[in-house]
Amino acid sequence: MKTAILWLATGLVAGGLASAAQPLDAMETGETQSQRDARIAWWREARFGMFLHWGPVSLKETEISWSRANSNPKCPNKGPIPVEVYDNLYKRFNPTEFDARAWVALARAAGMKYMVLTAKHCDGFLLWDSKVDEYNIMHTPFRRDVCAELVRAAREADMRIGWYFSPMDWRDPDFRTERNAAFLQRMQGEIRELLTNYGPIDLLWFDHDGGEAMYDQANTYALVKRLQPRTVVNNRLDLSVGDDNRRILSPFADYTTPEQVVGAYEDRVPWESCMTVSRRSQWSWGGSQDGVKPLETCLDMLISCAGGDGNLLLNVGPTPTGRIAPEQADLLRGIGAWLAQWGQSIYGTRGGPFKPGRFGVSTRKDRTIYLHIRRWPQDVLTLPAIPARIVRSVALTGGQATVRQSEDAIEVSVPAADRQAVDTIVALELDRPARDIPPVDVPVASSSLTTGCKATASNVYQGDAQYGADKAVDGDPETRWASDSGVQSAWLEVDLGRPTAIGRAVVEQAYPELHRCRKYAIEYLQDGQWTACYGGENLGATLDVSFAPVTAQRVRLNITEAADGPTIWEFSLFPPKRPD
Repeated sequence: MKTAILWLATGLVAGGLASAAQPLDAMETGETQSQRDARIAWWREARFGMFLHWGPVSLKETEISWSRANSNPKCPNKGPIPVEVYDNLYKRFNPTEFDARAWVALARAAGMKYMVLTAKHCDGFLLWDSKVDEYNIMHTPFRRDVCAELVRAAREADMRIGWYFSPMDWRDPDFRTERNAAFLQRMQGEIRELLTNYGPIDLLWFDHDGGEAMYDQANTYALVKRLQPRTVVNNRLDLSVGDDNRRILSPFADYTTPEQVVGAYEDRVPWESCMTVSRRSQWSWGGSQDGVKPLETCLDMLISCAGGDGNLLLNVGPTPTGRIAPEQADLLRGIGAWLAQWGQSIYGTRGGPFKPGRFGVSTRKDRTIYLHIRRWPQDVLTLPAIPARIVRSVALTGGQATVRQSEDAIEVSVPAADRQAVDTIVALELDRPARDIPPVDVPVASSSLTTGCKATASNVYQGDAQYGADKAVDGDPETRWASDSGVQSAWLEVDLGRPTAIGRAVVEQAYPELHRCRKYAIEYLQDGQWTACYGGENLGATLDVSFAPVTAQRVRLNITEAADGPTIWEFSLFPPKRPD
């Protein structure tokens, strides 16, 4: 697992099929598209799974594999733990509190439908009783086959189970050398054990490290398909230098794997975002001081993945004793509690037809569209027209939804008191199957006075133009102004071009769950002095305020106290409301 891309730092990026992806070849795979769709149907309907990164490295509370010092110049790891220390951690690894049934029960409580365990990560340690390599769990003080116990517990609970398997082995001295054939024999022998010794395996999750893919892919795929013809396989076995995880390069790969990001809308090629509960976005156990992301953040991951027509594989890192830490377990149960109420809008759905936008996302199933409204741009959410008639609407999360449909648009409103902080769900029942409606973009309909105006800021993230001040006044829901990490105060200024009457402001903050903007003011320049026309604390997802009208040419959002570098999707100003 690579750790260079942080979702909380970089925001949303594309997660669909890259242009270099190859079409399926039925002659090559022995499987038609309809047969493939049927084979992976359970996985697409599941939408939510548990990732588990675990091994002896949990004793050090550092990242799995990447914290190991380099012993092979063909491998990218350059960690701080000396090889002789890292490779001997297994001698002290004794997770006596490991309980496979407890892990599975927690996954079920979280509403997860499948589990993927790091049976082998890049450091080469094996969590099963292997006859290929003695560097495995049976040679620790624990001496129990973790894979066998987890498979047994998963089957008892009707939970789908899969293996993460790193084809790379940074510990193996033959890997990516002139002796690579000897490495391949061992690697394929390990895959044979994993896919032979434990009955049906639902999913195989390969990884890549950005290096050359020397895995004898043709024969490795053939081995997998011969031993487990029904298993779902991700795209990473083929990825090599310069490739990324949003590409499919082989007809034997079933889905793409955006990492630490929520994938963009893609309903043609299956995809799954792998992300972490760790506050620091670490995969393996990071220690008691690591902490977890807020529940709202993790729910946003799940909802956004479903709305983009993808899955979420959410990672936990068990402790050295084999427990899943209380803070991680509590977070998962919180997700499960939400899904117990609103899971009908996630499980078995497809994304769309309204593509993800600043308002939120939509999902669809049978004759119903589920609007997941995360941010209200104004009192009324305006959506594009669709070629179907809405016969009924329900505010699933409570209250009364008012929906007006015309030839040009759909208008949705819910009283402010009935809107939910995490997700207001409105179900639209149609007169025809929702899947038949083509995907449609949701434009940012705005009469904002700031759109297209000159904007400046006190600080821009790493001086990168893609996070410049202008991105907060461009009307684009996918762009934002961002400041450097650690910045504790910042301002964003817009020049309206001429003195203009204003009486209302809308500020849409990126990642409001991080509580970055603690104190702020909307100010205008008057006689050379900045004067506040509105101020407040703890800027939320969307601030929509009216104030006594003023006339100004230069206006700014002044964030006077921040927990970390502020980042804003859009800063909009409007004329004063006319009297009724």
